[in-house]
Amino acid sequence: MGKINTIVLSVMTLFFVGCGDLSQPANEQVVGGKVVVDLDGENIKNSLIAAKVPGVDVNTTVYGYKAYKIPYSTIDEEGNTVAVSGLMVVPQGLPSALIAAKGYSTVSDDHGTIFSNAEAPVVIAGTNNAPDGSSIILSSLFGFVTLQPDYIGFGDSKDHYHPFVLKKSLANATVDFIKAAQKFALDNQINLNGQLFLTGYSEGGYAAMATLQKIEQEGLLGTLPVTLAAPMAGPYAFEALAMGVLSQPTVSVPSFMADVGYAYAIAHDEDVASVINEPYASKLEGLLDGTKTRTEIDAELTTVTTGVDGLFNPQFVNNFFTDPNHWFKKAAQENNLHNWVPQTAVRLIHCKGDDVIPYAISELTQGTMTAMGASNVALVPVEETLGLPSLVGHADCGSLAYGVAGTIFAQNRKATVGY
Repeated sequence: MGKINTIVLSVMTLFFVGCGDLSQPANEQVVGGKVVVDLDGENIKNSLIAAKVPGVDVNTTVYGYKAYKIPYSTIDEEGNTVAVSGLMVVPQGLPSALIAAKGYSTVSDDHGTIFSNAEAPVVIAGTNNAPDGSSIILSSLFGFVTLQPDYIGFGDSKDHYHPFVLKKSLANATVDFIKAAQKFALDNQINLNGQLFLTGYSEGGYAAMATLQKIEQEGLLGTLPVTLAAPMAGPYAFEALAMGVLSQPTVSVPSFMADVGYAYAIAHDEDVASVINEPYASKLEGLLDGTKTRTEIDAELTTVTTGVDGLFNPQFVNNFFTDPNHWFKKAAQENNLHNWVPQTAVRLIHCKGDDVIPYAISELTQGTMTAMGASNVALVPVEETLGLPSLVGHADCGSLAYGVAGTIFAQNRKATVGY
């Protein structure tokens, strides 16, 4: 596993900055979507070799990468139908007889926190003819069909506010995209075998857990039979995380919590200014309009958590801690994802050195689920799994975590599907 993760880290670095010169999609006609990236496996491998990526040589298997933009519809927090988009990546170059006989296994991969619409999977692909790093890992290195919803608020729905860390909308967008991708595959003779894995990092880890909960609790396992879920570094115990952040004197990344306050206020029909202090409250609609990066947003906010000069209204914070019926208290509890009993196998992948979403959140999730009766929920600490000599923070953990997830999925596919 060590070699593949060395490759993974370098692949993420290379492809997150774009590789548009590699991709010239043919004018291929498909039903219900559009080809936006078409990378030959040898070209990808040659680019990795030219970039001196450790562990990649002429003998390394790298599959081609064909990505489709698929428009579909989903339901937002308010119950409205929203036109959204997602990216479906199909690896190229697996033996045709193998795929005809056994089909492609699928990974639903929910992306992490983004602020700029330019970072959405479909937008990256369509604008730069370049892939997202995690789908390169899952599709080109591990041979899975990868599904990446843009979420409400990005891609085709960029004019809608993004329901940040709100489980209903995130799960809806993901489940509806899986269904749309299944229909797209059927309409375009892409042979899926029905095996489905769930993953995602950071907000995407939360979205993956929300997706599993929706599938199980709404009786969808018959049509969406999840083999295994591996959410990564998600804020599953949302109430506990909010309490921890709001009790600290400063916030290291104010854009994250400002987005929480903004999205939750809108979703619950509350005044943003009752949550976020001025002058920040009035800025948020413009800051979160999809045209700015996290760094640009952070520069416009304060790192002081609350008080007269802080980010959060002190009355709001006080009410959250003291009033059990406060709207945000109840909303935080409703959006917890650590306190239910999944029937599906769950692997909670997380770096112990995470400095944004503490590893303790995954420990709490595993402990709570097990105590409630879950029989197959396990922690997967990334540093120990890979034998790393030191702890890894949130930003650097993602690439390694995807390598761990891909390996777990591939081992399961080998044992069950046979390749």
